[in-house]
Amino acid sequence: MGYKNVSFPPSSTFLVTGGAGFIGSNLCEAILNKGYRVRCLDNLSTGHKENIAFFMSNENFTFLEGDIKDFNVCQNACKGVDYVLHQAAWGSVPRSLKLPLFYCENNIQGTLNMLEAARQCGVKKFVYASSSSVYGDSTDLPKREGHEGNLLSPYAVTKASNEAWAKQYTKHYGLDTYGLRYFNVFGRRQDPNGAYAAVIPKFIGQLLKGERPTINGDGKQSRDFTYIENVIEANLKACLAPRAAAGEAFNIAYGGQEYLIDVYHILTNALNVEIEPIFGPARPGDIRHSNADIEKAKNLLDYAPDWDFARGIQAAIAWYQEHL
Repeated sequence: MGYKNVSFPPSSTFLVTGGAGFIGSNLCEAILNKGYRVRCLDNLSTGHKENIAFFMSNENFTFLEGDIKDFNVCQNACKGVDYVLHQAAWGSVPRSLKLPLFYCENNIQGTLNMLEAARQCGVKKFVYASSSSVYGDSTDLPKREGHEGNLLSPYAVTKASNEAWAKQYTKHYGLDTYGLRYFNVFGRRQDPNGAYAAVIPKFIGQLLKGERPTINGDGKQSRDFTYIENVIEANLKACLAPRAAAGEAFNIAYGGQEYLIDVYHILTNALNVEIEPIFGPARPGDIRHSNADIEKAKNLLDYAPDWDFARGIQAAIAWYQEHL
């Protein structure tokens, strides 16, 4: 189970784009702990130097400050790399509604730059972050690959576009690409601050300060919250996936379904606080219910997540209590 037994040739080099961010820094750490070389590319627009500070002195780690919108930067970053784990992107559905051109430039053109650079540099596997947002207004539960609805936000459009481009690079240019549709990832080093912070770290941060968090909507919306360890496993196993699975996208989740109001009460109980939330308007572009079918990833990537929500949320709470 997990990724403890996943192994690569000793001289393997990984490029993690967005490596100073939440998911990226966890990937860098996991790969370094396994003894492989890591090159981290980040422009520090949403990532933070403190996320990678504790392995800057590791001889197997290289930090490159640069922007994926610059093709030359992408090309230099990919030279001599075996595996690309492309996490660099701007997140947040609400923010994408305000900045559609910005999201196109960063998430679509930036990813296309990385695909082309990886192709030119002979990268073995290109694994990239997609999103559950590609399911749009589909009411099917669980969400299953091949049963997508109408896209509900510019952010979702960028992720669907990435999947389409990646498929083209596998079909026409021989680059093995694997899209990972993340479902509400949470865990250590996820930023609790800012207007567009993810719900779990934001709630924890506010509750620890004695503030009243705002729940957007009635709290009865559900999510397949996915702990970071499962995402690390998916990325590493995708790097070992067969060529026959290339060009595809896969749901990466645990396969659970948690209602937001229940998550809120789990947090208040764990933190031993009695604070009633504020209920605000629902966010435009949000999916009402999200729960993943992960059979495709299990069958084709050997994905076997062993961190359920209950285990993951306890680990996340403990981390924030120590670091906030």
